[in-house]
Amino acid sequence: MRDSVAGADDAGIDAGMDYRGDAGVEPGAAAFAEEMGYRHRRYGGIGQREAAQREAVLATANPDKVREIRSILSDSGWRLLDRPASIGEIDETGSTIEENALLKARTVGMLAGTAAIADDTGLEVDALGGRPGVYSSRYAGPDASYYDNVVALLKEMDAVGAVDVASRGARFVTVACLWVPVGGSIMATGTVEGIITGSPRGEGWGYDPIFVPLEGDGRTFAEMEAGEKNAISHRGRAFRELARKISGY
Repeated sequence: MRDSVAGADDAGIDAGMDYRGDAGVEPGAAAFAEEMGYRHRRYGGIGQREAAQREAVLATANPDKVREIRSILSDSGWRLLDRPASIGEIDETGSTIEENALLKARTVGMLAGTAAIADDTGLEVDALGGRPGVYSSRYAGPDASYYDNVVALLKEMDAVGAVDVASRGARFVTVACLWVPVGGSIMATGTVEGIITGSPRGEGWGYDPIFVPLEGDGRTFAEMEAGEKNAISHRGRAFRELARKISGY
């Protein structure tokens, strides 16, 4: 999904903000936090934080994702804020799911002046060599609808002769990310294996109508209730693991 930030200077955002995979302070982040009025206690790593820092803005404006993330993180102890309307869409220019999750969390967090939570998800289909992967949300084009992407995927699978169940294996992968102006980033990954159906079933979003999880009972994600899906889904697993990592943060 294309998410370009209206009025933002990408070069300025990225200046001095190289990601550190530990609990250290990202270069330039402290100065930015001070400038935005972000209150924090300086110390050397992830751990204690001011109460106000247990607020995070959701980087996504997709109402389907917002609903799922709020449900999954309802007991995390974090107050989740909607993305400000002044922040436009973000160009997902990362070459991996991890890069896109961090890019979205960091960019929205910096523009909002607070911690931010983001995720990125890819559907990896075996018969297509792992496609659509990082391009899942725009597989049929930059302005593709859910339906457009599903149709494009099914057509390509037919074209490569992936018609029997044994050749229709796939997996969903989600990376969830918390970014804070001081403290770096925390990531968690969730994966679920499944098969791609020959046609859509159920009322759902994304690729849910054509994905049957192997741990389920033969229904697609779109045929499940929200609680059933979240219990075994890639996004549910990623955000539950993120919630565990940020509990008491």
